[in-house]
Amino acid sequence: MFSRSRSDRAERRPPKPLNETSLKDLALHYLGRFASTRAKLVQYLERKLRERGWDGDTPPDLVALADRCAELGYVDDAAYAAMKGGALLRRGYGARRVEQALQAAGVKEPDRDEMRSAGRDQAVSAALAFAKRKRVGAFADQPADPDKRRKQLQAFIRAGHDFALARRIVFADSMEEIAGLEEDFGRE
Repeated sequence: MFSRSRSDRAERRPPKPLNETSLKDLALHYLGRFASTRAKLVQYLERKLRERGWDGDTPPDLVALADRCAELGYVDDAAYAAMKGGALLRRGYGARRVEQALQAAGVKEPDRDEMRSAGRDQAVSAALAFAKRKRVGAFADQPADPDKRRKQLQAFIRAGHDFALARRIVFADSMEEIAGLEEDFGRE
């Protein structure tokens, strides 16, 4: 019937400052929606505190809250590392790229060790998955010119693969040329 003007609409109220209960609720809601690490949970809560402010006298101990969530089993850095690292390896990323992603997510060194060895074990299968996805080397429809092969090699390096393995896959024109990769580049 009639249109409301902007001045008639209720203006948005700023969100209420967080207290201890609402901070815990935010943490649980976040962890219910996303797989996370302790460090990512702390970063999320710090951002929410900056956005909404704090209603208490003393600043909240976010690390203790993250540790409590880990004790209750809501956060598991080792499980996150296994899940995220496995997903990246299956998508064709190399061990170095997996290591960087886990480090950026705040996974500590002991929890990254298992994924590091899995990355070495699955180096060839990850590189072949990357080559299939990008249609590189023997998986290409037609042989690439030298400039395109150079760019493909750079993409392999950015994806975290070993240079020798990447070069062998990129410059392979047939499946027979990459047949012995597992023996040559298997477990180090």
